[in-house]
Amino acid sequence: MSVLVVLEQRGGKWNRQSFEALAVGQRMAEAASTNLQAVAMGGSVDALAREAAAYGADKVIALEHPLLNEYTPDGYTAALEQLIRDINPTTVVFPHTYQVRDFGPKLATRLGQPFVSDVVDIRVESGHPVFVRQLFQGKMNADVEGAGAPALLSVQAGAFRAAQAGSSASPIERFEAKIDPGQVRSRPEAPFREGQRSIDLGAAEMIVSVGRGIGEKENLGLVEQLAEALGAELAASRPICDSGWLPMERQVGSSGQTVSPKVYVAVGISGAIQHLVGMKGSKTVVAINKDESAPIFESADYGIVGDLFEVLPALIEEIKKVKA
Repeated sequence: MSVLVVLEQRGGKWNRQSFEALAVGQRMAEAASTNLQAVAMGGSVDALAREAAAYGADKVIALEHPLLNEYTPDGYTAALEQLIRDINPTTVVFPHTYQVRDFGPKLATRLGQPFVSDVVDIRVESGHPVFVRQLFQGKMNADVEGAGAPALLSVQAGAFRAAQAGSSASPIERFEAKIDPGQVRSRPEAPFREGQRSIDLGAAEMIVSVGRGIGEKENLGLVEQLAEALGAELAASRPICDSGWLPMERQVGSSGQTVSPKVYVAVGISGAIQHLVGMKGSKTVVAINKDESAPIFESADYGIVGDLFEVLPALIEEIKKVKA
C-alpha cells in the first residue's frame, strides 16, 4: 500500500504544479506511515525520471510507451489504470491542471472511484484523510472523505508549497504499459491554452499587488515604484483590472491567476475571499491598509496600518537605501 503522485510534463519540461502535488503526497505518506511513489509518463522519460528522483519519493516510476509521447485521454487513462491496478496504492494525487481535468474523471470511472478535484487542504480524522474543497469561489469549504481505495484527488494550484529537491536520489523503476493503437480514439492536437499572457505571475518570486484603496488610476505610479524598488512583479485585485487600470493578465484571485511567491505585498487590498483564494500560497504576506479591521490582515505575516500614500514613499526610500 502506498501513495502515488502522478507528475505532469509537456515537451520534456515539468509542470510546476507537479511538485505541489508531490508535496501533498509526501504529507499523506508521512501521516499514514506508508511509502511514496511518483510516476513520470511519456514516450521516453529517462531524463525526467532522474530529475524527479531528487524530490524525495521512495521510488520514481518511469511509465513509458510510444503512444504516450503525445497526450491523449485514452492513452493516459489506459496506462495509469494498468499501473494503479498493479501497485494498488491507497491514494493517487494529481496536480489540478487542464490535462488532469480532461482524463481524471475518465480514469476514476474506469476504477469505479470518485474523483475529488481542486483540494486546498488535507487533514486526518480517526486515521482517515479528509479532503477540503472550496465552493462558491471560496466562500464555503466542503469536507470530503474518500470512498474506498484508491482515493483519487487533484490539488489546487498554489494551495500547497512545492516539494524541494534534495541531495539524494530515489531509485527508478520502469513500467511498460500495454496499449493497443485501437484504444486511442482521439488525435492529438495543440494543447489548450487559457490565453496568451505576457507575464506569468505564477512564476514570480515577489509580487506587489494593488487594490482599490489606491483611489485613482493616476496613483498607480507609486505602487509601480515600490514594485520596481523590490524587483517585483506588479499585480492587482479584480476591481483594478475591471476598471481597466491594469490588464486582466495581472489579476490575482479566483477569476484571475493563482500565485505562490516568496513575498506578496498587498497594497490597499481589503482581502475579499475571491482575492485570498488566488494568493494564499504565498510564503510571506505583507499587508498595507489604513483600515485595521480589513480581512487581509488575518492572512498577513506582517501588517502596516496606515495611509498608503504616506507609507509607500517612506518604504521605497528605505528600500533604496538598503540597495545602495
